[in-house]
Amino acid sequence: MKSLPPSCEQCFEQFKVALEDLRLFVQQSKNKELSEVYSRELIANFEVAHELALKVIKTYLKNQGKGPFSGSRDLTVEAFHADLIDDGKAWLDIVIDRIQYNPIYDLDTQKTFLDNICHKYIQLFEKFEDTMEKKLY
Repeated sequence: MKSLPPSCEQCFEQFKVALEDLRLFVQQSKNKELSEVYSRELIANFEVAHELALKVIKTYLKNQGKGPFSGSRDLTVEAFHADLIDDGKAWLDIVIDRIQYNPIYDLDTQKTFLDNICHKYIQLFEKFEDTMEKKLY
């Protein structure tokens, strides 16, 4: 028996759990030197939250009759046009930071990426959470 794809509300609930986990990691990271292991865990939690945010966006837009989308950049641009996010450039910066952080590339971007997560990107996710709360409930 095939299972039904998750609803937008279910995806959003998963995102909220991931965002809460990310908030805890960010809160614990304030005012202390992060170990390599903790830094990787913080980034992994961030990536999960971002993927779930994209899943919420994709599901929401699909329910609106939009799509398909070729990737996270297209999805982010469409989310901006649909007023799901209010800072399209910053959300595209997330995509770029995730690509640059990829261990395949020999760039030392981890510190900048961690700073962006803790001071910029988590705020974008919190705004997205507020927006989706209003749109879904």
